[in-house]
Amino acid sequence: MADKTVDGGPWTGCAVLFLQSACPAVDLLSLYKEQQEGKFIVFKVIKLTLIDSAGGLGGYEILKVHDADPFLGVEVKFVDAATCQQFLESYSSGAVRQSLSQHACRLLALPQELAVETQLKASTHILDLCLDKLELCLQHIHLSQPERLRDEEIDHLEQLLQNKALRPAPQSASITQEESPIPSNCFKFQNRVFEDRMLTQADLQSFSNGVGRQWKHVGRALGKSCRALKGPAVDNLAYEYEREGLYEQAYQLLNRFLQAEGRAAKLSRLVKALEDCKLTSLAENILDIQPRE
Repeated sequence: MADKTVDGGPWTGCAVLFLQSACPAVDLLSLYKEQQEGKFIVFKVIKLTLIDSAGGLGGYEILKVHDADPFLGVEVKFVDAATCQQFLESYSSGAVRQSLSQHACRLLALPQELAVETQLKASTHILDLCLDKLELCLQHIHLSQPERLRDEEIDHLEQLLQNKALRPAPQSASITQEESPIPSNCFKFQNRVFEDRMLTQADLQSFSNGVGRQWKHVGRALGKSCRALKGPAVDNLAYEYEREGLYEQAYQLLNRFLQAEGRAAKLSRLVKALEDCKLTSLAENILDIQPRE
């Protein structure tokens, strides 16, 4: 039955992700309920985490974020079994929790990563108790059909997120853009200037989740300036991690780049390689530029 629902026709299901900060100083539920700016930031953390863990923007939608004191509940409708399966695999491996922690740390300007407690449910079933049985989890989610349309508040937050991402730069900046040199610690992408930095674990996860079969092309692009990825190195990685699948192959590629280049393993170099491979949407995701739907 589970195989049929995964491989067959239209597939929908619903799950609720419960979140709680393990740090007493950061209450995600209070931030979402009491502060307008806090609500937007928490929603953005959730959205970016879903993009990381489900492999992009498609195959799911957030229906509602609600008070499940002491947890913050996030109701997610899945419309694609493969997307749901990828999310479950990310959740089972701990990648969802790590992504939540890293995005929250950055967007809330915290001094260190935020420890987050999570629980995943489909109807009355606690999926954390059966994550080793992927097909059973998929079946529980498939049988838990959404009982509501998307909440108006979520519509508003999605629109706000898109508006902020697409907001044009101030006119004064665009006038002087050609005249002003780009600072040495910055780089330009799609006519916007971004601060350069070392790659992080969140970047590795976003890259590994989104690059798919194109990881070898990106590896060869990085290999133009990285000795550790020259020659047969990329093909050797493909062979060595073939059984582990595309995610692990992509992860090990970028991890090899990080280990070899150290402090020189900069975000700008990855973005340039993605541009060379025409993977601009993945670069936008890593840079937190909300893609146009």
